Amino acid sequence: MSFVNMEKVKIAKQLKAAHFELPRANELKVAFQKCVEEYHLSQSISDLEVRGLVVTGESRVGKTRELKSLVREFNESGTLMPDGRPAKVVSCLLSGRVTFKDLGIKTLKALGYDLQGTRTQEYIWERVLDQAEGQGVIGIHYDECQHVFSDGAKSNRIFLDSFKSMMKEPRWPLMMILSGVPSLAKNVQSYEQLDNLVGLVHFQEIHLKRDTDQLVSLLYQYADQAEIEIDELVTPDFLARLDHACSHRWGLVIELLIETLITSKLKGRTQLTIKDFAKQFSSQTGLPGK
Repeated sequence: MSFVNMEKVKIAKQLKAAHFELPRANELKVAFQKCVEEYHLSQSISDLEVRGLVVTGESRVGKTRELKSLVREFNESGTLMPDGRPAKVVSCLLSGRVTFKDLGIKTLKALGYDLQGTRTQEYIWERVLDQAEGQGVIGIHYDECQHVFSDGAKSNRIFLDSFKSMMKEPRWPLMMILSGVPSLAKNVQSYEQLDNLVGLVHFQEIHLKRDTDQLVSLLYQYADQAEIEIDELVTPDFLARLDHACSHRWGLVIELLIETLITSKLKGRTQLTIKDFAKQFSSQTGLPGK
């Protein structure tokens, strides 16, 4: 017995590889480009500070997907810095509570350098600078960065000051891109010296009065990929139900949509109904679908 349905994998691969670009993606790209341009100038003009980004939004709103897409696009662009090398940005996912030493080890791993945790914190961060400079890495994206902070913890100040110091490092400054839930912005804003160095991009949840056209476009793009009709499905009532079922989160809408399309495609369906979404919602959540 095979535990892999290759037909399902083929359909899922096609749908999950698709990327629907919401207007917020352009806002993020503009803010990111400004940081890259400031970094480029800082390499030619002494005493010019490197800038960074704080990207926030509720869980499953789509921050990570947008940032991964942007970082990948940047790394593939071959954007040259004044030293003649193409610049790169690396990403590092933070899960659970970490110390500053742990952060250094995770950063080194993102840079492709494995190091024993028995080394001192100072040694680890020196290797971070060595590797970043040697590879032409100008920025580090810390995803789920809220995990480094705890209410009232003394270590909060250490992280905030260290992020600032990495951006001001005279030997090889690093552009900080910190993403996480809204509480991340509050922590950064509590430390003026870091807050002054970063721009804020906030990913909003779905608001139907503002986002109906975007939601409809998203539905049609994925349905077209699967070659399934949805013309009779897209009504104000359905959009309101979908928005509510997914807690107004773009990421959850996309996940539910993709799974519903996969199931329907495997059954040979050519058109979706609201019952298809209700069944998939119940299957994923264990709640009754209506």
